[in-house]
Amino acid sequence: MSGLNIEWAIDQLNRFIVLAKPGTQSVDARPMAQAVVIEKIFDRVLPNWRRAAQAGSTYDPWFAYRSMAVRAIEELERKDELSKNLGDNAPTISASSLHPWIWDGARSLWQSGHYRSAVEDAAKKVNAETQNKVGRRDVSETDLFNQAFTLDPAKPGKPRLRRMQDDGSDTCRSVQRGAMTFAEGIFAGIRNPLSHETDQELSEQRALEYLAALSVLARWVDESKVERAGAA
Repeated sequence: MSGLNIEWAIDQLNRFIVLAKPGTQSVDARPMAQAVVIEKIFDRVLPNWRRAAQAGSTYDPWFAYRSMAVRAIEELERKDELSKNLGDNAPTISASSLHPWIWDGARSLWQSGHYRSAVEDAAKKVNAETQNKVGRRDVSETDLFNQAFTLDPAKPGKPRLRRMQDDGSDTCRSVQRGAMTFAEGIFAGIRNPLSHETDQELSEQRALEYLAALSVLARWVDESKVERAGAA
């Protein structure tokens, strides 16, 4: 929950509970407007809240949201206590803090619990953004990254991505080769198997690890300089 203003979030949740008290109609504009805010809070505090929200009450349309608001408040108020007593205080990572390309590609499916599809879409996003950066549509995935990060000089229609200035050093060769092999590993070991295992869902933890790997590749591409043939 990095970056979340806990005091503000609790205030917003309490405000919703008051506005959506039992007997409030689903068409009441006040809780509907506040629901827009608390849904964003739920996304941060209760990752699987949308599934629970489906079990609403016909007689009390805001029951599920009120219940989750209470849970979210408890989670926020006792965050430090729970972390201290239930966790090992190890570093944590949130999918929303990954490189923007990754979260933009994965967000919608991730929030609905479709983790395998979220990873697939994130991989497609990295591929598309890399194509955009080098201005190519004729190659994709492993071939795209091999040609983008190759040590060979740029050719007409075949720009290169340079993670650092090419000074002929072993370090320069190493980082370029590392980017190529890392990208190949991602598409051979993550993207391709997922496209053939459509009936097998990923666990949230496994999917997050895959997104983290894709985030590293996305950042390398985003931070690289484009080298074009004939450029001074």
